[in-house]
Amino acid sequence: MPALPSGIKNIHLIGICGTGMGALAGMLKASGYEVRGSDRGAYPPMSLWLADRGIDIMPGYKAEHLQWGPDLVIVGNVARRDNPEAVEALRLGLASISFPEAIRAFFLKGKRPLVVTGTHGKTTTSAILAWLLESAGLRPGFMIGGVTGNFGSNFKLDDGEVFVIEGDEYDSAYFDKVPKFWHYEPAVATINNVEFDHADIYPNLEEISMVFERFARMLPADGQLWVNGDDARAVAATAAAACPVRRFGMGPDNDLRPTHVEHTSTGVIMDLELDGQSLGRFESPMPGEHNVRNFMGALALAMSQGVSPDQARAALPGFTSVKKRQELKGKPSGVWVYDDFAHHPSAVRETLQAIRARHPKARLWAAFEAKSNTSRMAIFQDDYPQAFDGADAVLLSAPWRQKSPEGGRKSIDLNQVVSDLQAMQIDAQLIPDVEDIIQHLAARVKPGDVILGMSGSSFSGFHDRMIAAINALSPQ
Repeated sequence: MPALPSGIKNIHLIGICGTGMGALAGMLKASGYEVRGSDRGAYPPMSLWLADRGIDIMPGYKAEHLQWGPDLVIVGNVARRDNPEAVEALRLGLASISFPEAIRAFFLKGKRPLVVTGTHGKTTTSAILAWLLESAGLRPGFMIGGVTGNFGSNFKLDDGEVFVIEGDEYDSAYFDKVPKFWHYEPAVATINNVEFDHADIYPNLEEISMVFERFARMLPADGQLWVNGDDARAVAATAAAACPVRRFGMGPDNDLRPTHVEHTSTGVIMDLELDGQSLGRFESPMPGEHNVRNFMGALALAMSQGVSPDQARAALPGFTSVKKRQELKGKPSGVWVYDDFAHHPSAVRETLQAIRARHPKARLWAAFEAKSNTSRMAIFQDDYPQAFDGADAVLLSAPWRQKSPEGGRKSIDLNQVVSDLQAMQIDAQLIPDVEDIIQHLAARVKPGDVILGMSGSSFSGFHDRMIAAINALSPQ
């Protein structure tokens, strides 16, 4: 950590409309600081969210945006070395820190950080953990990469001893090229899984495995690390940890595991045991085997902080999931429309399986936008067809960016994905324009059908526009 000036009052954020940066701006504002920021992509919902909190957004990136006199500049990872504001901050001699450095400096001091990591499931697991702690009266603070259903926010500041933080492995800033979660000084943590992702900054799976291995070594000897015991790479990453390492998962060799799992139309019923001793039955409103693991990871961390199984059992049915995680957006004319953040093949597969478990007899339409850097690359060319295997029909939109992905990597061939799906007897089409996908579906869906729109972003408002299109065609 660089030395910070004393008496900080005014803070400027470069890239303020990012999900994490926007939340950080809100946290700083709630803590009494004067907060302003800039962004090239200032649009709803984040622009409105910030405006509601009295936080000014300056459009674009310009040197003059720093003329208002900030004491500190927080640089988001969207800003490159030649960003005009980053350059001007250096010229003016203003202290500049990264997003995770700011979290550590302003919100983790004097707290016990509970850090949730992994390629998938971080946001949901963090949200469950925060809810279990809150329900048990522990008054946790938290910062999560999504708007939680129970709190209606992606952050909360409170006076409890614990702080739940979603540990992202993406890099921090142009001058801080290390994973965000290396900054969080974890007391207790979980590694949900380790897979290849973020192909724009990591060249291979070995590099990603390395950053999780180093994270595991960061936990103190008196800490505790829980790992998904069904994921061999995640387990391997914990080999050099100085603290006790325990496992959760579906397999019989895990310390925390289910002895019975029943998937229902409303979620999952599971019997759990810890170290061979029954913890009893839990009823979860979240469908899918991956959400069983997410809950076990959250439960393990919650119990490490003194939450009893009975307290967790009472809280779980009241959990409301995070926005864009199997979120039911509406049911126009009897058609179920779901929104999900899934974009990695593993997440696509797990999400489809969860929605299928909830609607076992429905016709399931999957609409998918390749927007993340990884999904636009050919790395998972052969994995996506298998990931979509649970759908009855698949509609792919054109990649968000037509230019080649970063690093000169080969772009994914969506026409080949369509051909592979058709060879699997799955109705698949590439329909480049989102509006054309909407009209195609609106003309064909029937009551009882399910539409699952998956994207790592807003999907150009697909879900709300889909609901409106179905309603427009319905007899009044």
